Amino acid sequence: MSALEAVLLTIITASTPLLLAAVGELVTERSGVLNLGVEGMMIMGAVTGFAAAYTTGSAAVGVMAAIGTGIAMALLFAFLTQTLAANQMATGLALTLFGIGLSGLVGKPFTGLPGVKLGAVHVPGLSGLPLVGPVLFGQDLLVYASVAITVFVAWMFSRTRLGLVIRAVGTNHHSAHALGYDVAAVRYGCIAFGGACAGLAGGYLSLVYTPQWIENMTAGRGWIALALVVFATWSPNRVAVGAYLFGAVWIMGLYAQGIGVTIPPQFLASLPYLVTIGALLAISGNRILTKVNTPACIGQTFVPDR
Repeated sequence: MSALEAVLLTIITASTPLLLAAVGELVTERSGVLNLGVEGMMIMGAVTGFAAAYTTGSAAVGVMAAIGTGIAMALLFAFLTQTLAANQMATGLALTLFGIGLSGLVGKPFTGLPGVKLGAVHVPGLSGLPLVGPVLFGQDLLVYASVAITVFVAWMFSRTRLGLVIRAVGTNHHSAHALGYDVAAVRYGCIAFGGACAGLAGGYLSLVYTPQWIENMTAGRGWIALALVVFATWSPNRVAVGAYLFGAVWIMGLYAQGIGVTIPPQFLASLPYLVTIGALLAISGNRILTKVNTPACIGQTFVPDR
């Protein structure tokens, strides 16, 4: 029972940053914007979150710093792509490279220092239940926040006018503009939301998952989050399932090494990325599902008629 509990807890902690980053990117892409800078926003959120928490001694300050940094990076991307009409793919790649390089510079003084861990929230009377208690009622706030954000995004797209407007902008920005919607403003908001989630995902890595700063500690999770959005065909519910599936693959590879499975560790370390490729190949085979859910204007630059 204790071994199963440990495995489930580690799967949840491994899946949470993927879920946060993927849900934020899903909202961004549903508005018609492809932001390949998720990895850069995550790594900057991780380093600034750790630095703020270490400097102030407060994990809450670190969380806010991570969110603020993610939003700042996202707004830089938004300014370049929405205001200056720069190419979205090239700008996103540049944002990732910029974030990785800048994080190494900012984080150099904090390498090897002990971190400030965000504590878990225990529900009296429920946290002590066998297996279910620690798994469901003994997590940190960011785990519950990731679930709440996913539920909110799913509800927003299916039940609210705002979700309908975002989908309209992503499906046909010219028609949305003709109806009087400010396409740039909608996309600015969605990009900022995606940046906040990516920064929070990075902060989770340095404040909860591994409470310390390690250079390149995101280890490609931003790219997996991008793939998750396609894997889920832009559905928040399927993003949640995919995030926990990928987190389980990530942890089971490490667990197999721990119990002495005679498989090359290099292969086990590559499992999450192999599963990502396999999932994308499987989804690409269902062209009807992909075509129905793919935002028609994704990656396209919009310049309103003047």
